[in-house]
Order: sequence, then structure tokens, then C-alpha cells
Amino acid sequence: MEIETLRTNLLYTKNRRSTDSKLLAFDLPSLIDKMKQSYTWANGELNAMILLKSPEKQIILTAMHEGTEISSFQSNDSVTLQIIEGKLRFHHRKDTITLYKGQLMTLNDNIKYRLTTEEETVFLLTISNASTKYTTN
Repeated sequence: MEIETLRTNLLYTKNRRSTDSKLLAFDLPSLIDKMKQSYTWANGELNAMILLKSPEKQIILTAMHEGTEISSFQSNDSVTLQIIEGKLRFHHRKDTITLYKGQLMTLNDNIKYRLTTEEETVFLLTISNASTKYTTN
């Protein structure tokens, strides 16, 4: 099964808070349990939940079944993958990197890549707009 990474029809969490807030907290184990009890997950599909969406940043909690593949073309934005459960294989050209639970990887280049799983895997995908300049208060 092949799925695009950045789908626009992903569901927002009911716990999503305003991006104007200085502090956002999420109970990842509870959100993951909820995702795995959903109709989408029961039908063998990838399940994703947008935790934060703003012009500067998106954070997406993603759960993949064993044997799932995601093909993507990264924009000029910076992307971070953090593995919460399982393991994720990152494929770029002839290179493959396996990321395990607790590991994090960042991408700052505009490259084509594939993500595959050999077991049930949950990860956080963070997309930061490279053209946005951050200011400190």
C-alpha cells in the first residue's frame, strides 16, 4: 500500500489547542490508543492525526501497519521524524536508514524518499516552514 505523506484530509485532534497558546501538551499514549481503535486503523489503513497546524509548523502523529509504504517528495521545508513505537525504514536512492523507537531524524534537503515498515510503527512527523523566520520575545 502506497500513501502520500502530506495528505490534506487528515483529521484534527479534538484536543487541538489554538496555535496562539504558549504551551501545548499532548498525551501521546492516549492518542495512540484512540487511533488504534478507529475504523480507519481497523480497516488496515494508515492513521494520522494533526496535533498542530500553523503557518510555521505542523506536527502529525502517524500510525502505520506492518508492510505499509509511504512515498513522498519533500518540499523546501525541514522535516523531523521521531519514532514512538516500532521501527521505520527511510529509503533515499540506494541508501536505507532504519530508525528505532526513541530515535529522531531530520531532513533539510529537497529529496525524494520512501518510508516502509516491517512492523506496526508510530511516529511524529514535524514539518517546519524553512522560509519562516522565528523571533524571540
